[in-house]
Amino acid sequence: MKKIYVDADACPVKDEVTKVAIRNKISTYMVCNGGIRPFKNLLIKLIIVSEGADEADKWIFNNVIANDIVVTADIPLAAKCLDKGANVIKHDGQVLTVNNIGNILATRDLMSDLRSSDPFLKGKNKSFSQIDRGRFLNSLQSLI
Repeated sequence: MKKIYVDADACPVKDEVTKVAIRNKISTYMVCNGGIRPFKNLLIKLIIVSEGADEADKWIFNNVIANDIVVTADIPLAAKCLDKGANVIKHDGQVLTVNNIGNILATRDLMSDLRSSDPFLKGKNKSFSQIDRGRFLNSLQSLI
């Protein structure tokens, strides 16, 4: 049975994941360092990992298997999950695949280098919109 794993600490689509998971009767794991309330529905499990860099990522990677769905904006985690045969979707609805992850990793690294060399590039991320939310819902339902 397919499961959904959510890198939940800064995830803006937890409510959307919850609705889709309940509608489709899919066990879902919201993995975080804390600060999220438990969910009423037994399909949605809250996993609190210890404080520390990448602890949620490690938990997700250690538990995900082929055909599961991972919701994350963490590109290195996405790449590792794709290697295990999982499906990966970003919060804006972009589905990551083995065919596009290389370019996405390269762009991420390039932008990181640019931001570190030019302090005026920091903080210019695009805002999360209702269109992104809708695209996410459509992409998640398609993956299911």
